[in-house]
Amino acid sequence: MTIRLFDRITTLLKADAHGVVESLEERSLLLKQYVREAEIDLNRKRARLEAVREEEKRLRDLLAHHEEEARSLDEDIALALAGGKDDLARFAIRRLIPRRNEIKGLRAQIEQRNAEGQAVAERLAAQQTQLEELRSRVRAELARESDTGASPWLGETGVADEEVEIELLRRRQVQGGNS
Repeated sequence: MTIRLFDRITTLLKADAHGVVESLEERSLLLKQYVREAEIDLNRKRARLEAVREEEKRLRDLLAHHEEEARSLDEDIALALAGGKDDLARFAIRRLIPRRNEIKGLRAQIEQRNAEGQAVAERLAAQQTQLEELRSRVRAELARESDTGASPWLGETGVADEEVEIELLRRRQVQGGNS
């Protein structure tokens, strides 16, 4: 029985502590943190898109190099066959066949990078729109909080500096009149 009582007290204290922490958290800071996290995520996606595009460019350059080698080998084969040098033609063909396979593989990789880049670009555009909407909602919320003068600290209302100064002058007058 005492264990249950202590468990209940512990649960009550945890719940109360969570409530106090939540009431102390400043809503405007949380909103700004959400915007920062969204911007960080968006920047990660931009970096990923850039990496995919750079990889696609590298693959395209490599493909162009392999295609040039294949053209050169084709010319060598045609020249060897024209000269009746079948052994030289066979040698060039043995080098050409793997090059053609590499070219096919590179084209497939380029298509994959292109598709991946398009998918990342679409997600990036959608998230950019969502980020702009989030920013405008956060600005509106922050403006609303500053207009109402509501302080997030334990439900206190904000007080203008001028009101504080007037109250301070009144108290000084009262103290000056009592001395």
